[in-house]
Amino acid sequence: MKWQVEHLEEVDSTNTWLGVRAREGAPAGLVVYSDYQSAGRGRLDRDWRAAPGTSLLCSALLELPASNTPPQWLIVAAALSLCDALDELTHHRPSLKWPNDVLFGEHKVAGLLADVVTTKSTTMVVVGLGLNLIDVDPTLVSATTVLAHTGRSLAPAQVLHRYLHALAVRRTAMDEPEGLEALGLEYRRALGTLGRRVRVELAREHVHGHAVGVDGEGALLVDTGEGVRAFRAGDVVHVRREDDE
Repeated sequence: MKWQVEHLEEVDSTNTWLGVRAREGAPAGLVVYSDYQSAGRGRLDRDWRAAPGTSLLCSALLELPASNTPPQWLIVAAALSLCDALDELTHHRPSLKWPNDVLFGEHKVAGLLADVVTTKSTTMVVVGLGLNLIDVDPTLVSATTVLAHTGRSLAPAQVLHRYLHALAVRRTAMDEPEGLEALGLEYRRALGTLGRRVRVELAREHVHGHAVGVDGEGALLVDTGEGVRAFRAGDVVHVRREDDE
């Protein structure tokens, strides 16, 4: 697929900006990245804040695959593509944490967010990415930067170029059953959550157990000791010791 990349000095949110363009008729393949976001969003409408020029803040407009594939798998394709880009540029490959975090060790270096956009003629997905390159809010003790972990100072456009190249390959492959199957296998290998004891934090309960798999919808499968439950939403904490619960 072909990309059309636009660069902004400042925007409220790259996902919001691109969602508006999509509803106005913009084609799949439109990408926007910005030096600064005044109202960046993470999961569950959390704020995403980064000083100007310190992060890669971008969103890409993607068509859903030809098969009836849940949007979550586009986030998976994007996350794995970012891992490819960072591995190529720094020789340090991140791992993934369910549902949409990219980690160096136990520290978050990037997060992804998807918004489904329905137009008069089709349904598309805006996949947003925030990657901490050289700085991060010091109050976020569980976060890190590419610079801090790898010693490499990367420019946003440099990472974006490699990321989009890898994402184009994966998105094209997703139109075939074999491509989707390969994506699922790659995701399960990269997902550091699997095999871990976890705490799934929901609005009304916390569920403890072992993460044992991911289903075809992208939901996390957790063995609670009383059976296996599937979670399609929620915050996941990797529990290091039994007494951390």
